[in-house]
Amino acid sequence: MPISLSDHDWAHLQSLGGAKWIVVTNSDHIRASQEIAEKTGAQIAAPGGEKGTFPIPVQRWLFDDDVVVPGLDSIALHGSKTPGELALVLEETTLITGDLVRAHQAGSLMLLPDGKLVDRSLAIASVRRLAQLSQIEAVLVGDGWQIFRDGHIRLQESIA
Repeated sequence: MPISLSDHDWAHLQSLGGAKWIVVTNSDHIRASQEIAEKTGAQIAAPGGEKGTFPIPVQRWLFDDDVVVPGLDSIALHGSKTPGELALVLEETTLITGDLVRAHQAGSLMLLPDGKLVDRSLAIASVRRLAQLSQIEAVLVGDGWQIFRDGHIRLQESIA
């Protein structure tokens, strides 16, 4: 879900060696993906559940339990507002979410509002699955406050 980068951010990205992949968690998070891909030569990966409808060119479709790059795995979520929305697990301890899991209050997580969910029971089952990842400490959300410790506990609380 990359946003446009400032000159400072571009310089920093280049100092780190650029980018090879841009992972878009759902079609509502395209933002500056194409611009960044064009400038860096990075490829775009997106949810396989949106394969027939994704609005920009994609080089790789991600499904459940795909390895994006070593140490970064995808998890397909169900019941959210887009099919197969992705969550990403980095090095087994950091969860990166798109829209389904959010944090509008510091220190706690919540689900996308019911009115935006396609299927609440599937959404809860998806978050329950994330909450079973007992090594998750940090949860980096696409919308709201980040969680930096006890992420799996905050996930369990969000569906309690």
